[in-house]
Amino acid sequence: MPGRYASGDELHLDRFLPYRLSLLTNTVSAAIADAYATRYELTIPEWRVIAVLAHAPGLSAAEVAERTGMDKVAVSRAVTRLLRHRRLKRRQTSADRRRSRLELSTGGRNVYSRIAPWALRYERELLKALEPGEFRVLDAALSKLLDRARAIEAGQGS
Repeated sequence: MPGRYASGDELHLDRFLPYRLSLLTNTVSAAIADAYATRYELTIPEWRVIAVLAHAPGLSAAEVAERTGMDKVAVSRAVTRLLRHRRLKRRQTSADRRRSRLELSTGGRNVYSRIAPWALRYERELLKALEPGEFRVLDAALSKLLDRARAIEAGQGS
């Protein structure tokens, strides 16, 4: 956006959108993580894997990484730990024995059913800072920015 930085090309973090989005994400994630880290011994990546599989059972670890935007190594570590703690089940696909599908175990579903309502309450509390019209604008803007970031990443950003 032209004119965003008063001093030309000098970067000011407090106005740099990627930094501000990262700061918001980290702050919100940390607040929610406090609720489940000690009680359920979950990391942020583990919670994200559980949350994704609660709504899309049968994904591979690579598909979970794609949906969450997380690094494949972080997803792999989270999956390994969730399997070890019996919060996930893994089954081989019949078409390709090298690929496996993940789904929540009973324990994983129980953890999800306890954390999800708290996370939704947190979201409602956070969104009280916005008027209804502001939320609609934010929601649309976030969708546009995500689409644009993906296009840039794919080399279609011109």
